[in-house]
Amino acid sequence: MPRMSVARLLSRMPEAFVSDKHIARAVSREVKAGKLRKLASRLYTRNMTDPPETIVMRNVWSIVAGYFPEALVADRTALENAPASDGSICLITARGQDIELPGLTLRPRRGPAPLPTDRPFVGELFLSSTARAYLENMRPARARRGRLARTLGRTEIEERLDTLIRRSGEDAANRLRDEIRSLASALDLEDEASALDTMIGALLGAREGELTAPAAVARRLGRPYDPDRMVLFQTLHAALRDHPPLSRMAPVRGPESSATLAFFETYFSNFIEGTEFAVDEAADIVFRGVIPNERPADAHDILGTWRIVSDHREMSRTPADASAMEALLKARHASITEGRPDRRPGTFKQEENRAGSTVFVAPDLVVGTLAQGFDLCRSLESPFQRAVFMKFLVSEVHPFSDGNGRTARIMMNVELAAAGDERIIVPTVYRANYLSALKALSLSGRPEPLIRMLDYAQRWTTAVDWRSVEETARELDNCNAFLDPIVAETAGKRLRMPGSTVD
Repeated sequence: MPRMSVARLLSRMPEAFVSDKHIARAVSREVKAGKLRKLASRLYTRNMTDPPETIVMRNVWSIVAGYFPEALVADRTALENAPASDGSICLITARGQDIELPGLTLRPRRGPAPLPTDRPFVGELFLSSTARAYLENMRPARARRGRLARTLGRTEIEERLDTLIRRSGEDAANRLRDEIRSLASALDLEDEASALDTMIGALLGAREGELTAPAAVARRLGRPYDPDRMVLFQTLHAALRDHPPLSRMAPVRGPESSATLAFFETYFSNFIEGTEFAVDEAADIVFRGVIPNERPADAHDILGTWRIVSDHREMSRTPADASAMEALLKARHASITEGRPDRRPGTFKQEENRAGSTVFVAPDLVVGTLAQGFDLCRSLESPFQRAVFMKFLVSEVHPFSDGNGRTARIMMNVELAAAGDERIIVPTVYRANYLSALKALSLSGRPEPLIRMLDYAQRWTTAVDWRSVEETARELDNCNAFLDPIVAETAGKRLRMPGSTVD
């Protein structure tokens, strides 16, 4: 090949590439000239600065195709769709041995060539069909020389099948069964196909079969749950266990002070959800039974919340088990939303719901996810820990079509009030802090903002003197409690403690 055409070819190579006999001499010259860098046997890059592992991962599939053109991505890699945790990429090839690269190990084996059901992949590679991937992962394999096994374990396969059913439904699982049956003979994997058929049937509750993955067992028992949410709940549980136990006992209050606290708890809990009234309008609804003709449903939201939070007995009823929690959730939601029959008061949602980019727990996973979360909640020692956990549990599951925020805050404050601790009130100005703290955990897995935010809100609630509606309204005004969060942010104002002059 003419020297100039080779140089031109090298200039058009991707960031990392695999050399061959046609360009080997030109590559060697470029390395000596300092224009190329060698990363591994036959692997070179024009990038002279980034770490080799970073370059390899950025170009992973084109590199694999360079070493093993027409290879089939197989075994665990075909289900994980990425290098394994030890850097393994499993392939089926006609020839070749393991290749060690920075951060990766290419692991070819012999096996049936790509079938018509397998899919073209990056470069000249092929990707195993989903049915083939499940079949070949049912073959037993052992970890050797410090490397992961080529195939996933039974528990991991059950978890993936549970995820398939959870996200795509039973029809998708049944289609997969049909595809597995049709491929089994071509791959000589009839026994593996039979085992998969039994596993899927057990997950769907249609056949007897042993299951080991917790999520799979829960599905067979009729209480499937969302394992991704359980990761969040476990993260919060661990953070709360590390949080120093604290107890802010509620002071002894007379009837008027107790009513004032319950009133503002009702007022702010509804305001934060968009049910906005002036303080005197809300007081007329609660204390004088005035129902505005133009807003009867909003008034009933206020009254429904008030009935619960002002009832000392109701605010002392904590659930003893998951079934009791489910019953309390439904009863309290029914009270809050009784003025909105279209919201199905006291009935768990039947359709998926979301807020912004957050998609909440699927309807068929609500009961099981609540139950799994409750088991974690009841292991927490302090009322504050349980209150924070219960708040996030109900908010993150979002079990109802509407009214989830108010229900979650009631369940939170029940944990506190039942133990004689001060409740947590989230005033209007603190709404942005409240929502951003929930998102930090829900979207980024960071529990600390939620714990800090609710800790401050409880300290603030404890510091307010809930004497009467009129006097407390003036005190809350001085605390910036009624400010719209955006207006407050623009003005540089924050929720401040009673008596403080610093925003």
